[in-house]
Amino acid sequence: MKLFVAQGAPNPRRVTMFMAEKCITGIDWVNLDLNALEHKGAAYLAKSPLAKVPALELDDGRVLTETRAICTYLEGLYPETNLIGTDFEERAFIEMADRRVEWSLLLGIGNCVRHTHPGLAVLEQPQFPDFGHAQAQKVIEAARWFDQVLERQSWIAGERYTIADITAFCAIEFAKLMKFKPSAHGLHSLQAWRDRVAERPSARAR
Repeated sequence: MKLFVAQGAPNPRRVTMFMAEKCITGIDWVNLDLNALEHKGAAYLAKSPLAKVPALELDDGRVLTETRAICTYLEGLYPETNLIGTDFEERAFIEMADRRVEWSLLLGIGNCVRHTHPGLAVLEQPQFPDFGHAQAQKVIEAARWFDQVLERQSWIAGERYTIADITAFCAIEFAKLMKFKPSAHGLHSLQAWRDRVAERPSARAR
């Protein structure tokens, strides 16, 4: 199998952290240079028509192109360490937490960075800085809610580390490009959680 990734992008990092937590090896990584628009080339578009990363090319030639779909597939192949849920009930609550992170935190951070950071201008034309700055305020509001969640429980989805923590960590790390740090906004539970995740070996996977 081949995994197409891009250095610094949060969604490929979600998959590589997921793989590191499971100690998955034997999958070839192909790094794409987004600034050089390699993801827009005909060869890659044939695999990922929406020009998104990551993408997992299976041995039979089929391609999975959504982060959560890739992780679900890998969880099926490598059930341990379980990160998505051991039964239908746990899977539902973990998916709910993961989707909340995706839609209320990661999406806003991505919109802010893509529309305000000069280094991403090549990827987002035209940029709308006012929209990006407005998204930054929504990110802070969402982060405040997650801080309250983490005052009551140890991890994003409950009492154990899951895929939702991976998604949230990659989001918070990407938010450095918008100069966001939880503790600077008084979000000490979120900061403490982030620091705990950063100590895990998977957080250093690239």
